[in-house]
Amino acid sequence: MIEKDFVNIDNFLSEGIVKWNSPSNIALVKYWGKKDNQIPQNPSISFTLSKSFTTTSVEFKPKKNKVNSIGFEFDGIKDHEFGQKIKLFISDIEKYFSFLKNHDINIKSENNFPHSSGIASSASSMSALASCLVDIEKLNSSQQDDTYYLKKKSFIARLGSGSASRSIEGPVTIWGESNSYQGSSNLFAINISKDIDQIFQEYQNTILIIDPGVKKISSSIGHKLMNENPFSRIRFSEAKKNIARLKDVFKYGHLDEFINITETEALMIHSLMLSSSPYFILMKPNTLEVIQRILEYRRETKNPVCFTLDAGSNVHLLYPNNIKSEVKKFIEDELLRFCKSKMCIYDSLGSGSVKII
Repeated sequence: MIEKDFVNIDNFLSEGIVKWNSPSNIALVKYWGKKDNQIPQNPSISFTLSKSFTTTSVEFKPKKNKVNSIGFEFDGIKDHEFGQKIKLFISDIEKYFSFLKNHDINIKSENNFPHSSGIASSASSMSALASCLVDIEKLNSSQQDDTYYLKKKSFIARLGSGSASRSIEGPVTIWGESNSYQGSSNLFAINISKDIDQIFQEYQNTILIIDPGVKKISSSIGHKLMNENPFSRIRFSEAKKNIARLKDVFKYGHLDEFINITETEALMIHSLMLSSSPYFILMKPNTLEVIQRILEYRRETKNPVCFTLDAGSNVHLLYPNNIKSEVKKFIEDELLRFCKSKMCIYDSLGSGSVKII
């Protein structure tokens, strides 16, 4: 599919409310660096989560005045600082939803986990909003099949936040063109869960909250800095190789190679931050303390746990479901002391966005 396939010109007038939950995701092969129009420099693969999510509702009705109004509320706060970004986003995507020009809309959104702290809150929030908007289109002008609407949700989510494209489906998705995955696209993510070993279908992800605060350097700035990073070409090439390696890893359940790829990807992204100009550091001292203890635990117990990081200081601990109770004890005994207020989120893989209303 190409971009023009997602343009909708139906000028219906209607009113109602839709509401969706959409989860965060954790990238295994990272997206770090982009071209114009939210096109990635390399493909990325992620686990879709289930318990860290954004709930968004969109109320719509025919506009009262010549210019349509857009209301926004986040975590109960009207005209939140995100409001201007959302209004610009809505303006940018009007060509894909003709109904937006004829309707007043009121958006209410809330997270059940910290935002802007490197836990992919932009992925959950933009995918939830995209799900709502595509749902309104589907309810009023259903002329396509479900596959089309899934792709359009991912396409629209991507325009708000690249990683959001991967939160529409699950438990494993790829965004970005790759010779290893037929049907993969730079425009939207696709679900690649069908050919994945059962051990990965039930994988666990505990998010260790080192710092719930807003990070000082946004991911958007980090992506831009990759344009001048001296190691960017090597990075994009390595990411593509790791995408190809993961295909057999997923198919045959090769945990050792999964660990190697996942941890290498995490450290590579943060090393690119250190080599940017200007350079920046998102990890905290306790991030490194947690990583060191995870490595020691794996070495001593032989349990196949591993870590990854998004663009922030918080650590994702990944492990198979069959060692869940042992790992939980390790977290409580050894890791929570390094977390802010002993905070963590016990999460697991999920199937993507879910309609509530």
